[in-house]
Amino acid sequence: MKVLRILLLIVVVFVLPLAVHAQATFGSSTDVPDLPIDGGISLLVAAGVGYGAGKLLKKKKTVGLD
Repeated sequence: MKVLRILLLIVVVFVLPLAVHAQATFGSSTDVPDLPIDGGISLLVAAGVGYGAGKLLKKKKTVGLD
């Protein structure tokens, strides 16, 4: 469990700055909005993976495969 917490901390420290960084401009093109659309989606995917890993560990402990 301690390893999982350390891994989660490392992921948050390295991925969070990338998620909140806005994307670069597209030059003089006005038809493409300069908005970062990946930050929230990445955090939701990471939360889903964490939730699934927690459920898997809990199921593994209840079955006795530990």
